[in-house]
Amino acid sequence: MMRKVTSLPAGRVAKWVIVALWVALLVPALTLAGKLGDVEKNDNAAWLPGGAESTKVAERAARFQPAETLPAIVIYSRPEGITPADMTKALADAEAFQGIENVVGRPQGPSRSADGKAMQTVVHVHDGREGWDGARKVVDAMTRVGEQNADGLGFHVTGPAGYASDSVKSFGGGGLVETITALVVVAILLLTYRSPLLPLVPLLAAGGALVTAEAVIYLLAKHAGLTVNTQTSFILTVLVFGAATDYALLLISRYREELRRHQDRHEAMAQALRRSGPAIIASAATVAVSLLVLMLATLNSTKGLGPASAIGILVGLLAMVTLTPALLVICGRWIFWPAKPSYGFAGATRPSIWTRIGAVVSRRPRIVWIGTALVLGVMTIGMTGLKADGIPSNGRFTTETQAVAGEQIQSRHFPAGSGDPIHAVAEAASAERVRTVLSGVPGVAGVAAPMIRDGEALVLGTLDDPPGSSAAMRTVEEARAAIHQIEGAEALLGGNTAVALDIQQAATRDAEVIIPIVLVVVFGILALLLRAIVAPLLLMATVVLSLGAALGVSAVVFNHVFDFAGADANFPLLVFVFLVALGIDYNIFLVTRVREEAMLHGTRRGALTGLSATGGVITSAGLVLAGTFAALGALPLVFAAQLGFAVAFGVLLDTMIVRSVLVTALTLDVGRWMWWPSELFKHHDDAALSAGEPDAEPALAGT
Repeated sequence: MMRKVTSLPAGRVAKWVIVALWVALLVPALTLAGKLGDVEKNDNAAWLPGGAESTKVAERAARFQPAETLPAIVIYSRPEGITPADMTKALADAEAFQGIENVVGRPQGPSRSADGKAMQTVVHVHDGREGWDGARKVVDAMTRVGEQNADGLGFHVTGPAGYASDSVKSFGGGGLVETITALVVVAILLLTYRSPLLPLVPLLAAGGALVTAEAVIYLLAKHAGLTVNTQTSFILTVLVFGAATDYALLLISRYREELRRHQDRHEAMAQALRRSGPAIIASAATVAVSLLVLMLATLNSTKGLGPASAIGILVGLLAMVTLTPALLVICGRWIFWPAKPSYGFAGATRPSIWTRIGAVVSRRPRIVWIGTALVLGVMTIGMTGLKADGIPSNGRFTTETQAVAGEQIQSRHFPAGSGDPIHAVAEAASAERVRTVLSGVPGVAGVAAPMIRDGEALVLGTLDDPPGSSAAMRTVEEARAAIHQIEGAEALLGGNTAVALDIQQAATRDAEVIIPIVLVVVFGILALLLRAIVAPLLLMATVVLSLGAALGVSAVVFNHVFDFAGADANFPLLVFVFLVALGIDYNIFLVTRVREEAMLHGTRRGALTGLSATGGVITSAGLVLAGTFAALGALPLVFAAQLGFAVAFGVLLDTMIVRSVLVTALTLDVGRWMWWPSELFKHHDDAALSAGEPDAEPALAGT
C-alpha cells in the first residue's frame, strides 16, 4: 500500500488529477494569501504574553489614554537657532496635525530646547486595525504638513510611530526578497542541471506551496488566534523556497538516475519516489517538528513563527512529492534539455570531486575529524562577543531613516527619552510616593505630576537614555525594583522601553526551555530513523558544533565588519532552530544513503559511496538554502541581515565541511559502531577500503 501511495503522482491518469487538484486549490488560496497582511500584528506589545508586566500596565493605563496609540515625536531643527517664524510654523503644524485621521487628542508642544536650536511636538497616533501601516499613513501625512513652507527648517518624525512607519517601508521590500529568492533558485538549478527549462518546475511548485501556506496561515490567524507579523512573512518566503527546492533537488536527482534505468518515465518516477521519498519525508518531518517546538515559547511572535514555518515546510513537502513529480512526468525527458538522460546510458565514469574528497579523508579519518572539530571549536569562541540583548531603536536599520535622523537630533537637544515616557500605574493613594521614588532612580530625567482616575494613578517619567537602549532597560529594571517595594501601591512599570525589556527576558526564557527540547526531539527522530543510538549522538554533536561555529563567526562579523549595535534577543534561538533542523535535514540525506550502502558493502565503504552519491545534490541544496536566506539582506533591517547571514553561513559550513568532511571521517573511524545497537552493527566491514575500487563510486548520482 505504501509503495502504491508514494508512486501515485507518477500514474498515467493520476498525474493529471494531481495537477487539476493543485489548480483548484490555488484559485482560492491566491485570494486568501493576499489578505495575510490584514491579520499581521507588528506592535511589540502584541508579541508579549498576558502575564508580562508591561502588558498589565497597558491594560490598567487604558483609562488614561486611548488604547493602541503610539507617540510620534516631531523634531524641528535649525543650527543657527529657532526663529519666531519657526515657532509660528510649528504651532500651525500642531493645529494641522489634529485634522489628520487617527491623530488622537491635542499635540503636546511645540517646546523649545534649552539651546534654542530645536523644537519638539508630541502627537499621539491611533494605529488601530491597520497596525503599523496605519501609523505610516499618519506619519506620511504629518511629513507633508511639516515640509510645507519650511524655509530651511529641519523636520523629522521619530519616536515609536516614526519607527513603525520606517519599519513598514523597510518591510515593503518583501516583494524584492521574493524576486531575489526566485532568481537565486533558478541560478543554482541552472548551474546544477544546465537546463533552461527544468528550474521552472520546482520554482512553480515552490510558488504554489508558498501561496497555499500563506492562505492556511491567514485562516489560522483570522480564526484561531495565531500571532503573525511581517517578520513571519519574509522568513516563511525564504524557508518555503529554500526547503521545498532542496526536496525537489533530491527527487530530481533520483529521477534522472532512474530515467537511465527505465525506459518508461512513469516507472522511473515511481522508483524515484519510492527510493528518495522516505528520506525527504523524514527530513521535512524533522524540520517541522523542531519548528513546532517553538509553540512552547512565551513570546507570541516566536510562538506564532513556529506553526507558521512548520506549515510552510509541510506544504512545501506536499508540493514536491505530488505536484513536482506530476509535472515532471507530464513534461517527459525533454524537460532536461539539452542534457536529456538516455535510457541505458550509465553516465560519466570519471570520479567526482566527492569521490576524491572521500579518498583523501579515508587515509587518515581520525586526524581529519579531530582537526576539523578543533577548527570549528576555535570558531565558536567568537560567540563570547555576541550581543543578543536587543537592538536600540536607532540601530534597527542598515540605512539612515527619518526616525533615526530625528532621534539623533532629539538626543542632541533634549533628554533622549523625552516623548516616549515610562508609565507607572499604582493605587491613587500612593501616587505621590510613586512619583517621589521614581524621581530618585538614577537615569530618570524627570517625572510628571500624577494623573488620577477611578482610584488609579498614572505617573509618566522621562529617561536620560534613548528608548530601548541597554542603559534605558537597566533604568527600567531599577525603577521597577524601587516601586515594587512601595507597600500597598500595587505599582507596576510599563512603556515602550519596558516592553523591550520584557521581550528580552521572555526570549531568554524561551531559549533556555526550547533549545534542550529541540535537541531531545531531533535525537529521538534520528534514533527512530536510523534504529541506532551512536549515530544520532555523533550527528547531533556535529550539528551543535557547526551551529556554534556559525554563531561565533557571525558575532565577529556583526561587531567588527558591519558594526551593528546589537542583535535581537530571540536571534540565537531562531538561528539555533533553523540550523539544527536544517543541519539534521542534510544529515538525514547523507546518512540514510550511507546506511543503505552499508547494508550491502559495510559501513566504511558505505560512507564513501554515500558521500559520492549525495555530495553533489546536498551541496546544491545547501547553496539554494543559503542563497534564499542571504536574500534577506535585501531588506534594510539589521535583524533580517543578521538572520540571513548567520543561517546562510551556517548552511554553507554545514554542507561543505561538516557533512562532507567531519561526518564522513567520523563514520570511517567509528565504523560499524555507528549503528549500535541495531542489526546493522553486527555486519562487519569488508577488509578492503580503496576509494578506487568499483563499489566506492556509484554509477549514477542520487540520494
